[in-house]
Amino acid sequence: MKPVFRAWRIGRVLLRYRLDDLLDDTPVEAWLALARPFVPRASAEIAAMSRGARLRLALQELGPIFVKFGQILSTRRDLVPPDVATELALLQDRVAPFDGETARAIVERALVRPITEAFAHFDTTPLASASIAQVHAATLPPDQSGTSREVVVKVLRPDIEKQIAGDIALLKAVAGIVERTHPSADKIRPREIVDEIENTLAAELDLQREGANASVLRRFWQDSDDLYVPEVIWSHTAERALTLERVRGIPSDDIAALDAAGIDRHALAAKGVRVFYTQVFRDNFFHADAHAGNIWVDSDPARRGNPRFIALDFGIMGQLSDEDQYYLAENFMAIFNRDYRRIAELHVRAGWMPSHIRIDELEAATRAVCEPYFTRPLSEISLAEVLLKLFRTAQRYELTLQPQLILLQKTLLNIEGVGRLLDPKLDIWAVARPVLSKILVERYSPQRLAAEFRKRLPELVTHAPEMPRLMHAWLTQQVEGRHELRLHSHDLIELNRTIRSAQRRTVAAIFGVGLLVVASVLYGLQAGGPRLLSVPASAWIAGLGGIWALLAAWPRRR
Repeated sequence: MKPVFRAWRIGRVLLRYRLDDLLDDTPVEAWLALARPFVPRASAEIAAMSRGARLRLALQELGPIFVKFGQILSTRRDLVPPDVATELALLQDRVAPFDGETARAIVERALVRPITEAFAHFDTTPLASASIAQVHAATLPPDQSGTSREVVVKVLRPDIEKQIAGDIALLKAVAGIVERTHPSADKIRPREIVDEIENTLAAELDLQREGANASVLRRFWQDSDDLYVPEVIWSHTAERALTLERVRGIPSDDIAALDAAGIDRHALAAKGVRVFYTQVFRDNFFHADAHAGNIWVDSDPARRGNPRFIALDFGIMGQLSDEDQYYLAENFMAIFNRDYRRIAELHVRAGWMPSHIRIDELEAATRAVCEPYFTRPLSEISLAEVLLKLFRTAQRYELTLQPQLILLQKTLLNIEGVGRLLDPKLDIWAVARPVLSKILVERYSPQRLAAEFRKRLPELVTHAPEMPRLMHAWLTQQVEGRHELRLHSHDLIELNRTIRSAQRRTVAAIFGVGLLVVASVLYGLQAGGPRLLSVPASAWIAGLGGIWALLAAWPRRR
């Protein structure tokens, strides 16, 4: 019954803030009409508020999941009316705080020591308050030199876990209804989407995990002129309290303050785009909650001509599989090159769409989405908007929604929103294309192949003795036909192509592993017997075999 009560409460909040007028001609509006007689009329104060203010207050009252949704909308001023976006931006650091003494008690329980022992000073008035936690200023006890370091302490809200559990229960109930009633439920995969949201929020509720995220990101961007990540104070960090060095900067959406400080906004916007693509495709570790409240600009006067960002709030970090990285990067490059057939092929090869989809039809649909954009100046084209429309179009062709890509899509929306706010004429395509091209060249370079081979060599050598037995079993199955396949006629051409490719790659892999085995045996014989082959020669044979096997397993383009 809890999800039912939660749904009723959501309906009451929407009606109390007179938001039902924003939902005209939708099933939700009809449902709210039934509940309207049981909800008190909106007060005169609420009725006098703007629609954006009413929406902000409603989302804030409904809790963390809804606040997160509002934060995303606030960065999309090209999609959301300006008055609504301005109000939603207040959700980023102006959520009502909880009592400072309560925060003090939470920190003491988390660190298992009195606050006076952990800190020389702890300010009970919060610096900022967000949907899941709030931040307090503090100073550490003096070190050996007598210096007290300034820090900030992030504290989880009391009972936040129960509130989130209630919201997740409601979402799971709704997902169950959608799964049973929606004709495309197998493509939308509502339960998996809810699971992804649940996992994301669970990560945000563990501040020690957030500290680890910050530490890794700081290592990737150490001594960078583009991004600064504050240091984690591990001695003062636990699951419900996170202590970081205190940094000072200007919120990236405070245009007046940036201009007053003499910050080059054009250079800053371009850096933001480069940082995003580098995090995704070089590091495979990207800040996935990059709204303006979490991205500051270094206010150091010495950096006016070469500004850098300061990252905050590391509860949501994104990572992709190697395969998703590859297909996403190739999709971006295909969009840059207006290669619509390549886009269609990649969607099928990635497994995002079934293999029986006709490539020529998908290519035509992709062209219809993308081509109108290229009639505009590149500075007016939103890459995020193009990508989202491509996914919407692909859904008509049985696109399977990928929950692991939700964070990336959201982050791309955020980054473009911040970038366009800093520089409305930012040519995201011109900035992103060379960065992505350079990363792809490095990622699939011979040096990278060699490094990958060295990393996997012990595994290849370990499994090499099993290869003859496995190969014999596979060949036996092929000869005796002991494999069941149920195919439609439109799958046969694709299957035939796949089988031929697999056969060629299997032979290449067996040959490569065979060279590895030979090299290993020869090297082992050298240790206790006559020198059959020089050590360098053995190494060359092993290297050739490993590279051959690795290339056989490497993802192929169509």
